[in-house]
Amino acid sequence: MNKYDKIVKNAAGRLVPTEINGETHIPYKGVGKHIPDGRRYGPPLASCTNYPDDGNKLLPDLKEALLKSGVKDGMTISTHHHFRNGDILAVQVFDILHEMGIKDLRWFPSVSFPCHAPIVKHLENGTINRIEGSMNGPLGKFCSEGKMKGMGVLRSHGGRYQAVHDGEVIIDIAIIAAPTADTFGNANGVDGDAACGLLGFALADSQFAHKVIVVTDNIVPFPCIPWQIHGNYVDYTVLVDKIGIPEKIVSGTTKITKSPDRLLIAELTAKFCDAAGIVKDGFSYQAGAGGTALSVGMFFADMLKERGMKARFIRAGSNKYPVQMLEDGLVDYILDGQTFDLEGVRSMRENPGHINTSPFTSYNYHSKGNFSTLLDVVVLGATEVDVNFNANVVTHSDGYLLHGIGGWQNCLFSRCTILPIPLFRDRIPVIIDEVTTLCGPGELIDVIVTERGIAINPLRTDLIEKTKNSGLPIVSIQELKDEAEKICGVPAKPELSDELVAVIKWVDGTVLDAVKKVKA
Repeated sequence: MNKYDKIVKNAAGRLVPTEINGETHIPYKGVGKHIPDGRRYGPPLASCTNYPDDGNKLLPDLKEALLKSGVKDGMTISTHHHFRNGDILAVQVFDILHEMGIKDLRWFPSVSFPCHAPIVKHLENGTINRIEGSMNGPLGKFCSEGKMKGMGVLRSHGGRYQAVHDGEVIIDIAIIAAPTADTFGNANGVDGDAACGLLGFALADSQFAHKVIVVTDNIVPFPCIPWQIHGNYVDYTVLVDKIGIPEKIVSGTTKITKSPDRLLIAELTAKFCDAAGIVKDGFSYQAGAGGTALSVGMFFADMLKERGMKARFIRAGSNKYPVQMLEDGLVDYILDGQTFDLEGVRSMRENPGHINTSPFTSYNYHSKGNFSTLLDVVVLGATEVDVNFNANVVTHSDGYLLHGIGGWQNCLFSRCTILPIPLFRDRIPVIIDEVTTLCGPGELIDVIVTERGIAINPLRTDLIEKTKNSGLPIVSIQELKDEAEKICGVPAKPELSDELVAVIKWVDGTVLDAVKKVKA
């Protein structure tokens, strides 16, 4: 019998638990149906009389900072992924906590990466009870195999901010890796040898955590300008030899694709946007970090240049491609939520039109509006899509949990959401009858673009009408599925047990789906 026995069917028809890790959670009610009440969470009051008059909060090492922060069993420890696969701090933190004999912690990262594989041993030895955050690679595999003691909880970037903002997750100690800081705790990510760009994913943690530790390898005299993290929220600063490897913020998913099929998909996506009247002077867009999505941006740039037009803003994870558009005068602003390469870091430091943002401004669903609804089009990826346009971004066709949600869910609220995806990967169809894991409701996904045709959600009669005489290969999503199965056959369903190992939260904090253990 499933140890999570309080299971209900939510509004998406998915069976989900109402109790997770001993806490009560609300099942998904439908898009826009859950309206929160109450007030935002507030951390304990502090008094400046408890902090040095000279502003120097520097402690000799991280262990001393953790001790002074009152670390104990069962706490929630947060870290951030501004260094992506170049992060070295999170592993050091849990090595120290293990040496201290601390147990049963909740790790609350903004994202984990393969570089965090050494943390598996702390899940095994009991230092960490569970991960509430995206689990990439080895950590996701560990969770999928049912080896994690507690249940994983995956949230979008905006959903993470919402959870902290609402008090759903109370962070006991936030540890912020900062490439540059002063001893007061003001910090930024654009200066120093380890510059990684913005620090927006740590903003909620700095504002709402009970204790905040800024760790840096570059101390500058007060004031550290610009300050992306305000020292008034910070309890302690720590100077270390090295906080991260900035070169490793670049990954294979942040480079233009070289695949002919993927380039065709990108070209069809851009042509669709043009035919639908989306590409125009002053339009706005967001492209994900995948190679195909980045290529779409390059097609947009060519269209703008040829027509003497300019985009108003690009909502980004920034890298050299949107930076080139900014510096070529093809866009007024990059509203940057995550820095994906060192050109993005340089541009944020040098270009006044390259703006540092956070999940609060861009994505938080429990705020008075956010940027996502202002976007004309967003271009994203997916591991699976079904015939009802529902999409999956966290599990593979074998059921393994190997990816995070990131800002993907939050972007679905743009005026047009397009998923440019291959019809099949490794001879396995991407379009199937029902997604293994539901991450995005089909009513929010407007267009699927593949190398063999474009499917428009029947709900978007406006897009169907605008593109009907475009000459583009418009087909139904069922036709795409049938075409994939003619080539590859009908894919086998993953072998999953009834045991739940993780849940997928929707942007409003409700439970959208559950992830089952993969059978050995």
